[in-house]
Amino acid sequence: MTPVSLTVNGTGTTASVEPRTALADFVREGLNLTGTHLGCEHGVCGACTVLVDGVPARSCITPTVACDGAEVTTIEGLDNDEIATELRAAFTREHALQCGYCTPGMLISARDLVVRLDRACEQSIRVGMSGNLCRCTGYVGIVRAIHTVIADRRARGIPAQPGAGRTALGPAGAHLSAAPAGAGEVRITKAVAATPSGPPHRAADPAGDEADFSPAAHFVQTFTVAFAPDEVFAVLGDVAAVAACLPGAALTAPPTPERIEGEMRVKIGPIAAAFRGTARISRDPATRSGRIVGGGLDARGRSSARGAIEYRVLPGPDPDSSRVEIEVGYTLSGVLAQFGRPGLVRDLAARLTADFAANLERKLSGSAPIPAATELSATRLLLQLIRARFRALFGGGGDA
Repeated sequence: MTPVSLTVNGTGTTASVEPRTALADFVREGLNLTGTHLGCEHGVCGACTVLVDGVPARSCITPTVACDGAEVTTIEGLDNDEIATELRAAFTREHALQCGYCTPGMLISARDLVVRLDRACEQSIRVGMSGNLCRCTGYVGIVRAIHTVIADRRARGIPAQPGAGRTALGPAGAHLSAAPAGAGEVRITKAVAATPSGPPHRAADPAGDEADFSPAAHFVQTFTVAFAPDEVFAVLGDVAAVAACLPGAALTAPPTPERIEGEMRVKIGPIAAAFRGTARISRDPATRSGRIVGGGLDARGRSSARGAIEYRVLPGPDPDSSRVEIEVGYTLSGVLAQFGRPGLVRDLAARLTADFAANLERKLSGSAPIPAATELSATRLLLQLIRARFRALFGGGGDA
């Protein structure tokens, strides 16, 4: 058992919990705050959303011990909250609830949007609420209710709060705002709260504080190409060539041997993101190894990604061939975090690695141009993966 001390709905609470106890179970069973609902218990549906230090968080996948010292607000804690009161009235007026099971999480996520968005924008509302699922309403009433509250508050002269008071990006409850400078946080500037009509957001330097980056998850991939290790290692040092081989990647500024600035476009179903950021590069020719550490922000969807890639080029199984080992560590936050479960990411990474290896061989051989890819479609990669597994199971043979 681990002792924890946190503030829940303004009341200090001390308890001893098992390290695996989810925050949702703690508030429901330990504090009898059953307004926090459990749906998928995988961090996808959003029914369990609460505020941790003012930031919406999936309580079903947030360990209680990670919230030691944090302020937690459940739906019960918003009984007398001005914004929540206006949202409840708008939800009723716009018929934005039916069975009501998803409504507590919807209200908490909606409150965050009302605080942050400069103006009522349907697209921004739909993106911001895309992590909260409802099987009853069709979302039209929900979007309309949030839209009316934002529009009404701005018309009354109540301004948006850039970042809703956040001082740093990071996992809810990680207390990054209180961390010493340079401790791995990604600082937020006012530009994070810009609406889609404003100028594109650019992170000041997401790679600048990555020296001690500790990823939330990681995976390892390997592939083989029919070229000598020295040739492969040389191409991997050509940043422009690597970006051309990676679906969805593009450089946004001339690279240097130690630093790159670029963009990665990702599309998962209806959710699209363009992560813009920087990364630092280090290479060791003696061991044919390298490391790339960086991060990026998606200005429209408010998602962030941080990652570290380490690679080694080793002799392959055949003469003049190479085996490339890649280890990736990553942390996702924001809308796309719901798709960041390790199993799903590993499956997508396997297909992405295969595409990258094929493009790399084209580059090395110079026999065919690398096909252009304006964005990385996770849906397309998943369909390819499913077809490949289907063929393997039923004897179709071949790659997808």
